[in-house]
Amino acid sequence: MHGSAHIFGKEGVHKNNPESASRYGNQHMVGDDIVHPVVIRHPLSGRKALYVNPAFTLRFEDWSAEDSKPLLEHLYRHASRPEFTCRFRWREGSIAFWDNRATWHYAANDYHGERRLMHRITVAGCPLEAAA
Repeated sequence: MHGSAHIFGKEGVHKNNPESASRYGNQHMVGDDIVHPVVIRHPLSGRKALYVNPAFTLRFEDWSAEDSKPLLEHLYRHASRPEFTCRFRWREGSIAFWDNRATWHYAANDYHGERRLMHRITVAGCPLEAAA
């Protein structure tokens, strides 16, 4: 079960921050929780990929959050092993793209005192399928 209301919704973590209300001006558009497979087959490469993440994966379908926690934490530790990571180094004029179907994004605040200008887009994709 994946969801984003706990972060971006009207009752999410930003609910008492007036700055967030303007930053996330479309809180009313946050969708319902949705079921995704835990392991998908990437539609272009055919490779298997874990499709869970600590920000938006809430629990396993038909499991409680408490029962889901140990296995999810194991998967998160596996996915964040050094051999599976890449550290992008920003330079003037840099641009970064990643595929959310097979990549986690972690925004490290390593630009203290500098202005960050970001334009985020999401490209529509195809439905995800569970890996056999």
